[in-house]
Amino acid sequence: MPLLFGELSGAPSWVPAVLLVTLSLAVGFLTRFVLLRFIRYWQSRDRKLFKSLEKHLRGSMFLFIPLLFIRLGINYVNVQPESLSFITTTINIFIILSFCSVLIRLINVAQDMLFIRYDINISNNLRARKIRTQIMYVKKVAIVVLVTFCLSLILLSFPGVRKFGTTILAGAGVAGIIIGFALQKSLVNLFAGIQIAFTQPIKIDDAVVVEKEWGWIEEINLTYVVVRLWDLRRLVLPITYFTENPFQNWTRNNAQILGSVFLYLDYSMPLDPLRKHFEKVLSETKLWDQETQVLQVTDTTEKTMTIRLLMTAQNSPMAWDLRCYVREKMIEFIQQNYPQSLPHIRATLTDSDA
Repeated sequence: MPLLFGELSGAPSWVPAVLLVTLSLAVGFLTRFVLLRFIRYWQSRDRKLFKSLEKHLRGSMFLFIPLLFIRLGINYVNVQPESLSFITTTINIFIILSFCSVLIRLINVAQDMLFIRYDINISNNLRARKIRTQIMYVKKVAIVVLVTFCLSLILLSFPGVRKFGTTILAGAGVAGIIIGFALQKSLVNLFAGIQIAFTQPIKIDDAVVVEKEWGWIEEINLTYVVVRLWDLRRLVLPITYFTENPFQNWTRNNAQILGSVFLYLDYSMPLDPLRKHFEKVLSETKLWDQETQVLQVTDTTEKTMTIRLLMTAQNSPMAWDLRCYVREKMIEFIQQNYPQSLPHIRATLTDSDA
């Protein structure tokens, strides 16, 4: 590179600069092309890593590598000394930003690979949901730390900031106290998020009941949690809500859930045909996980008896569909075969004269 620019010493001042930028862009494009080709060849059978790298590194690598070559070659270009310092500092800032972008995108690639390994689209996905929750939260914390570090490097690239470094360190104790009070709520949320990520009172895709609403945990962010409700609305709650308030978690240790259906029937209803039909209904649907089936008379009043049907399903959505299905089939059976056993009011008429 020095020899190349030395031969152009007699050319106009802008020619070496244009040549430097052009060569750097060409080398950056070639390096990215070769790298992706190598990964594609290495992943000839399973291209999941290649697809993730191509998706996330498409733009950032193309910028990072040319900036490095421009930074190395700027010293061999005829630039005025007063402009050289400004250009060098600017290039250093863009290199730091580009490097930060590459690292963040590599973190996303790592998340993609771990998500493929821990798939939640299976029936018994408790372990996968636990690990995914930790991965997502650790990723967010890592990105915040990385961005903070890169911003610090950018600030330190200015001589004025380095000059006052000693003063800043001397006042760090007082500044830390002031910042602590100012960011108290944010710090509480941050530590609450760390607590949730590792103690896991909630996990991604958990079925929960919060604020009298039923839904699934969709996102766990640094300061808030998004719950996807059954009717596709989103309930956004501060992350401290789940460490300070009671709530129902239907899938804490297992996605399996017990569903119940109540029937209110007249005393004339025979129980054996009802029980046999209940067993038949469950055996004909894939919503039932074939573990629990119970029919019991749980209460009686002066007018009706209460019959409770219990059944289990693999998860809460399937349990809801199973309950609706069983309720419909049982009512249909009673209507067709024992209509006289549906709830009705009895009255006795007497002669007033008597």
